Amino acid sequence: MMGVIIAKFARPKKRAQNIVFSRKAVIYHRDGVPCLIFKIADIRKSYIVQAQVRARVIREKTTREGEYLDFFQDELKLTIDNCNDRLMLMWPTLVTHKIDEKSPFFNMSASDILKGKFEILVLLEGGIKSTGLAAQARTSYLPSEILWGHRFQSTISYKNKNEEFEVDFNLFHNTFKVDTPVMH
Repeated sequence: MMGVIIAKFARPKKRAQNIVFSRKAVIYHRDGVPCLIFKIADIRKSYIVQAQVRARVIREKTTREGEYLDFFQDELKLTIDNCNDRLMLMWPTLVTHKIDEKSPFFNMSASDILKGKFEILVLLEGGIKSTGLAAQARTSYLPSEILWGHRFQSTISYKNKNEEFEVDFNLFHNTFKVDTPVMH
């Protein structure tokens, strides 16, 4: 049987260099529900507006009739807090996929996810505030790039002296372990 993905998809250049995706995705429980989470940030001053993020899982699948589909796509339902898939990239943002009964990961154990044959493709689209031009950035996550039982370290802090929030991009990719039940 042929593997699903041989290598990660190429990352785009130019404007996309200013969009930063976390190197890893993480899985932990949030409000009692297992969630797959990754982080996005725009490091330029001219922010992307009306940004939308989408993700798909690319994997092999065999239908009930025995048809083999080598690049089957499942859309991942994403949320940013309670704002569906629209985001404001004024600071680093966590993008969440709940692993519930509608998720393609729902019937997969932790081991199935971490050793699986799939790739999560992420696409961010929006407009550049200063020019109005369209911008697009993409990345992907392989099972080896998913950390089970980890959370992202916060990058935002409030400075009373300046009465403003500050972002420390040195912490952007940092995670730490948290107690996370293993799915069976």
